[in-house]
Amino acid sequence: MLGVYNYTVILTYIGMLTGLTGIGFAMGGKLPWALLCLLLAGLCDMFDGKIASTMERTAQEKRFGVQIDSLSDLICFGVLPGVIVYSTAPGKIAVAAVAGLYVLCALIRLAWFNVDEEERQDATDSQRELYRGLPVTTSALFLPTLLGLARLLSWPLPLLGVVLLAVMAVAFLTPFKLVKPRLTGKIIMLLIGCGEMVIVLLGVKQ
Repeated sequence: MLGVYNYTVILTYIGMLTGLTGIGFAMGGKLPWALLCLLLAGLCDMFDGKIASTMERTAQEKRFGVQIDSLSDLICFGVLPGVIVYSTAPGKIAVAAVAGLYVLCALIRLAWFNVDEEERQDATDSQRELYRGLPVTTSALFLPTLLGLARLLSWPLPLLGVVLLAVMAVAFLTPFKLVKPRLTGKIIMLLIGCGEMVIVLLGVKQ
């Protein structure tokens, strides 16, 4: 069979399926469950690279890992957030336009990242230290927090969602430097994620 199926990519595959499930929940109007899937997809993405680094891989397997990770990210952190925000005001052209622009910016950023990462790997074996622009995976931190609180506090969901998507879309393509989080940063993100999960689960009970 074409592709790679060892343990280095399994978590990426699970994350993609989680993101796809979230799209289904969003289309069905089950916003809290869609946000929960976004959080879980972010959790998978946080550790898939670390797991992949534990195995000696061929150059082809490394390149496949870069490609499959970005393709999964497009579904989980590009399409899923766009569908989530659109589901808060289905049929609204302005919301659909911003959601579409967000997905396009995520697509462009991921394609650029793939090219940049392959060139970097050809030049060095060291780990990446910096990102340029906002990684698309940060949507798993920002969107559940904002929309989860909006549901609990009766804030305007479509407006907040559209503003956040627009800001993130611009940040995806803005070439500022961002230090890649190490262990401490990942622990902080995990703690934030736990808080987000509580907020989202409270929304499920409403």
